[in-house]
Amino acid sequence: MQITIIGGHGKVALLTAPLLVAAGHDVRSIIRNPEHETDVAATGATPVVADVESLDVASLTGLLEGSDAVVWTAGAGGGSPERTFAVDRDAAVRTMEAAQTAGAHRYVMVSYFGAGPDHGVPADSSFRAYADAKTEADAALEASSLDYVVLRPSALTLDAATGAVDVRQLDPSVESGEIARADVAALIAGVLARPSLTRAIVEVNGGSTSIDEALDALAG
Repeated sequence: MQITIIGGHGKVALLTAPLLVAAGHDVRSIIRNPEHETDVAATGATPVVADVESLDVASLTGLLEGSDAVVWTAGAGGGSPERTFAVDRDAAVRTMEAAQTAGAHRYVMVSYFGAGPDHGVPADSSFRAYADAKTEADAALEASSLDYVVLRPSALTLDAATGAVDVRQLDPSVESGEIARADVAALIAGVLARPSLTRAIVEVNGGSTSIDEALDALAG
């Protein structure tokens, strides 16, 4: 497959790209800063400099032409609520529209554990804009015609990969905890390797079930 990663210089993306390349995929990583091209190229992916925050749907469609799958790992990284909504909601939704037009039907969204209409984040919390933006972006993806998976990892760490997770959709008692970014990268690669795992939301922590076993169970 040709896979386009949006947010290609993020910590999760830089760990994901080598896994996808090793699996034989043609990977393009979209980055905003041209100074990051060398880092991205070192993963085996092809760096593409473009600012998805400023591009309209038509421009994004051109950017995604030829892609079979899109992975969204971008984010505003905090800051003003206005920019959070501009990136984490508005730009994300435009890429969904563009993906549908470009024929990139597979779409993997990296969200966060607890996103949804009942996220419960107080209105005065600095996290509220992000929670609302991700909730709305996830809902737009669910309403689309895309072959999607929404990954909702808990708090991200820089720990080494464990290869094991707990998934709320398989065990309702699972609550938000922590997960290594390297395991999120493995989840993304695993999702893309399983076409039958589709139109699913996956809330996940580090845990005790192998990633392959968990994804196989979700894929049915």
